[in-house]
Amino acid sequence: MDDRYFMEQALALAREAFADGEVPVGCVIVRNGEIVGRGRNRREKDKSALAHAELEAIEESCRRLGGWRLWECTLYVTLEPCPMCAGAIVNARIPRVVYGASDKKCGAVDSVCSLFSMNFNHHPVVERGLLAEECGALLTEFFQKLRLELRDRPKWRPKQRQAPPDPAGG
Repeated sequence: MDDRYFMEQALALAREAFADGEVPVGCVIVRNGEIVGRGRNRREKDKSALAHAELEAIEESCRRLGGWRLWECTLYVTLEPCPMCAGAIVNARIPRVVYGASDKKCGAVDSVCSLFSMNFNHHPVVERGLLAEECGALLTEFFQKLRLELRDRPKWRPKQRQAPPDPAGG
C-alpha cells in the first residue's frame, strides 16, 4: 500500500459525503500501513461548523490509539486543510500531510496562508497534489450540481402585509 492507495480511500469517503449532500472532502489517517482514522465532511448533517473530515479522522485516531499525539501517522485528505484543521494537525503532532486539491479560498497550508511554516512548535512535512485532478473534479461537480439545485429552488419571500379591512366598508 502506498500514498495513492490511501488517497483513494480518502476519495471514497469524499464520494460518500457527496452522496449525502455534503461538500465532498474525505480524510484517512495511517500508522504503519494501517488506517487508524477516517473522516468525511458532515457539517450539514451534524449542523456543526466543526464537522470537518480531518477533525473526524483525528478524533477517531486518538480514540483508537489511546492518546492525542499522532506522531507516527500520516494524514491524507482530498482538499487542502483549512485554518481550523491545519491547527488541529499541528496540535495532534501529525508529522506528514498529503493533500489532493488546493483550496484557493480557505487553504491554510499553501493557498491563503502557510500555517505549517509559522512559528509553532510542530511543522508537518507536506506533499501536495496527489490525485489533485480527481479530488478537484469531485468538488467542481458538487458545486455545479448545488448551483443548479439552488437556481431551480423556489425563492422564499416574506408574505405581503395586507391592509386590514376597512370597518366602514369603503
